[in-house]
Amino acid sequence: MRPLAAIVDLSAIVHNYSVAKRCAPGRQAFAVVKANAYGHGVREVVTALRDIADGFAVASLEEAAEVRAMHDEARILLLEGCFEAGEYAIAAQLGFDLVLQSAAQADALLGSELPRPLNVWLKLDSGMHRLGFDAAELRQWHARLADAPQVAELNLLSHFACADERGHPLTEQQVECFLGLLDLDFTHRSLANSAAVLTIPAAHMDWLRPGIMLYGATPFADLSASELALKPAMTLAARVIAVHEVAAGESVGYGAAWVAERDSRIATVSCGYADGYPRHAPSGTPVLVEGQLAMLAGRVSMDMLAVDITDVPEAGIDSPVELWGSNLPVDEVAIACGTIGYELLTKVTARVPRRYIG
Repeated sequence: MRPLAAIVDLSAIVHNYSVAKRCAPGRQAFAVVKANAYGHGVREVVTALRDIADGFAVASLEEAAEVRAMHDEARILLLEGCFEAGEYAIAAQLGFDLVLQSAAQADALLGSELPRPLNVWLKLDSGMHRLGFDAAELRQWHARLADAPQVAELNLLSHFACADERGHPLTEQQVECFLGLLDLDFTHRSLANSAAVLTIPAAHMDWLRPGIMLYGATPFADLSASELALKPAMTLAARVIAVHEVAAGESVGYGAAWVAERDSRIATVSCGYADGYPRHAPSGTPVLVEGQLAMLAGRVSMDMLAVDITDVPEAGIDSPVELWGSNLPVDEVAIACGTIGYELLTKVTARVPRRYIG
């Protein structure tokens, strides 16, 4: 078997959910498990959180149905709402909570015959300008939906644009915009994503929506996961499958992009961009070999990558490699690659077997 696996520590995810709850005592929290639980495996993550999570949040009806099949009582929120008219009846039948983010969605709901009313979350565009109603539109829809037979609860939700940039002025504006609608009668309110859960108490409404923090990555550039008491949930583990001696002046990999400045030992590692490791990762991206820091050398190939192990003399064929995980934070790798931990975690492909511990 090819020596590559994503080792997922489910106890870390449980711990991180508990961190979110401790940040806002008395609040409930939707565990965000969209995109296959950020690449960690939705079935396993939902099962691990089954007895402690207040609810789950997903991106689509298909994702919600998968969670419902595992948990027949959970509160499940469709963050983007329904995309087709026929989905509203299915959402009602399966008992989902539903975001309404546009007039088209609201009209489709009001035109639907449902087996039972839905818990509806009106999405406020408080400043991100991606989805949602502006404040005036939301007031109008609140009036139209408050007594509609298709609606059980009528709730309020919004999303931050810059909560991960501490002190950004837009965040305060978004909070004020949200608070400006609380004269309306809502059953529940939700504003805080991971960054806001961790650092913005004013955003702690009735429901939190922890996402990336569940999986042990930080939403901040200036605060590490360990500083936030988060535990990494995924370790991407490989092994060295070949070692070559490369003389000074010789190149490694496609395009001869890396040239040895000294006589070097280069390890070939069983992971590449078809596995989800970023193809654009530059030389110098950190990798752990035998638990010691080494650096990526040259371009990432489809199934392999090269690492300079000159300063790790004990490393050789079959040496363990950690591409990110419990000892090398995914956020450090992401920074080196000019991206964020969210992208690295969610792009680990299905060809990489998941192994579960905890």
